[in-house]
Amino acid sequence: MKILVTGGAGFLGARLARTLLARGRLQGQSIERLVIADQFPAPPDLASDPRVEVRTGPLLSQCADLAQESLGGVFHLASAVSGECELDFELGLRSNLDSTRALLDALRAAAGRSNAAVPRVVFSSSVAVFGPDPAVPLPKIVQDHTLPAPQTSYGTHKLICEHLVADYTRKGFIDGRSARLMTVTVRPGRPNGAASSFFSGIIREPLAGEEAICPVSPEVSHPVSSPQRTVDGLIAVFEADREAFLGRLALNLPALNVTVAQMLDALERVAGSAVRQRVKFVRDERIAGIVANWPQGAQGERALRLGLTPEAHFDDIIRQYIHDCASNPAALKGLAS
Repeated sequence: MKILVTGGAGFLGARLARTLLARGRLQGQSIERLVIADQFPAPPDLASDPRVEVRTGPLLSQCADLAQESLGGVFHLASAVSGECELDFELGLRSNLDSTRALLDALRAAAGRSNAAVPRVVFSSSVAVFGPDPAVPLPKIVQDHTLPAPQTSYGTHKLICEHLVADYTRKGFIDGRSARLMTVTVRPGRPNGAASSFFSGIIREPLAGEEAICPVSPEVSHPVSSPQRTVDGLIAVFEADREAFLGRLALNLPALNVTVAQMLDALERVAGSAVRQRVKFVRDERIAGIVANWPQGAQGERALRLGLTPEAHFDDIIRQYIHDCASNPAALKGLAS
């Protein structure tokens, strides 16, 4: 089986790739080849694996070649993030809509050329497809049946792509499904352009001994998930029979619904009060405005039927990050002070 992971050099994509390679099988088939497509070079451990093929460059420029290949499965994670899409409208359209349409057309062309079985495709959507609308009030907890009404360009792009995946599936071009990801935390490295970046920063930076700025109030509530639970969810969505989706092909992955204050309480329990005190509240109206249009919480009843569950406590998510950083002392030097 040949698998494509777009955005495979990124944090979540690389973790997904490592998990797939460690498993060695997907949907009962051996993974013989894993193609990582990204604008940036793949991490050395992935690039050196003989089963991995790395392709570097914009996804749009790679789709012509993909149309000539036979792929058994695709995880489409490549995307411009929320803050980038608000600041650069054209970038969001190109990276999210144009690239997804080009990828789907490449898969359609490849399947039509070879008369092979259509590839199974998992599109990484987002809880940002939900938002407040005057005609459809946003519930405190969004569910699979909640009407999507995105209030950001990023959320709009994700919802449009969900519909494209569903329509290409209806036409028999792909076997698609969309997994709505919760905000993934804790992400390593430096902050990215996502408006949600601070949900990782207020944990990551204090653990590294650095000050972190929280741009929203402590009362802000949001659905989150750990990196590994998110990866496990993507794989489970891939392997599930289409009948398990009960008709609609987009579903919410499991969420742990927490407030910023609860996240910091957990940080103090796990790492101590000195670490928590490195978080300072400085309101950023742009980011606060974006986050205000996101759900306060989410549930994924259909994901539960697939055997997926969220973490029970945010403490567990922090401990997962500390475990992941065991070989990187600089990431945890704040614990020693």
